[in-house]
Amino acid sequence: MAMEMRLPVARKRLSETLGRESKKHLVVPGDTITTDTGFMRGHGTYMGEEKLIASVAGSVERVNKLICVKALKTRYNGEVGDIVVGRITEVQQKRWKVETNSRLDSVLLLSSMNLPGGELRRRSAEDELAMRGFLQEGDLISAEVQAVFSDGAVSLHTRSLKYGKLGQGVLVQVSPSLVKRQKTHFHDLPCGASVILGNNGFIWIYPTPEHKEEDAGGFIANLEPVSLADREVISRLRNCIISLVTQRMMLYDTSILYCYEASLPHQIKDILKPEIMEEIVMETRQRLLEQEG
Repeated sequence: MAMEMRLPVARKRLSETLGRESKKHLVVPGDTITTDTGFMRGHGTYMGEEKLIASVAGSVERVNKLICVKALKTRYNGEVGDIVVGRITEVQQKRWKVETNSRLDSVLLLSSMNLPGGELRRRSAEDELAMRGFLQEGDLISAEVQAVFSDGAVSLHTRSLKYGKLGQGVLVQVSPSLVKRQKTHFHDLPCGASVILGNNGFIWIYPTPEHKEEDAGGFIANLEPVSLADREVISRLRNCIISLVTQRMMLYDTSILYCYEASLPHQIKDILKPEIMEEIVMETRQRLLEQEG
C-alpha cells in the first residue's frame, strides 16, 4: 500500500507588492468604522452614539459617501438581475421551490419560464399537470433573479434560451462573497470546458457543447457520455477553483484560467496538496497583478 508523508516547510513570504495589494480594512461586529457623521450607512453597519459601527465580520467598502461591510462568509442575498445556479427541491402548484444558498427557498413560477419549443401562450391546466416532466426534484437549473420579496425570498425566471435545465457536469459550492460580479457569468474557457459562475456561490463546470440546443427551450439535458479528456479538464478546473477559494481569491474567468494554466505541470490529484495549492495560487496572483500593471 502506497503511503505519502509530508514534512513541514517554511512558508514563502509574499512579495511587498502582493502584501500591499491584499491589505484591507477588516472589522468584526462592534468595531467602530468611522466617527465622521458625513457618511451614509450601508449594509452590515448601524449607527450608535454618533459612530458608524460594524454589525458583521468582513471588509469595509466605500463608494463615495456610502460605507458598507461585505461579509467574508454569508448566505446569498439576492439582487435583481443576478445569475444563479439552483437545485429543484419541491414541485408545488404552478411553481417550483429552488435551493439557491439563500436564507429562504427561491421560487420559479410556471409563468416565468419558456415552454418547450419556445411557445408563447397562456399556461393551461395541462401545463400544470406536466410540470414534473419539465423539472423535477433534484434537477439543477440556471436562472436569473426577477424579483426580491420583502422577507428576502427570491423569485426566478428562465425566459431566455441560455437559462434552463443543466445536463452533465460538476457543481462546486463556494461562498457568494468570492464570486466577482461581471457583465456575463457564462464563460466558455479555451481549455475545452465552460463555467457558470452563479452569484449565489454555486459554480457549474461542464464540457463546452459543440452546438446549442436552440429549439429545446432549455429542458432537454445532454446525457451522452463525456470523453475522458473532457472529464480530466473538468476535474482540473474543479480543483483549481477549490484552491482559489481556500486562498480566499476572487473567482472570475481570468483568475480561473490563470490558475488552470499554472496547474498544468502537476497531476490533477496533486493540486489539492497544501504546498502545491499555495504555489499555483501565488503564481496566479502574481500574473493578475502584472496584468493590472
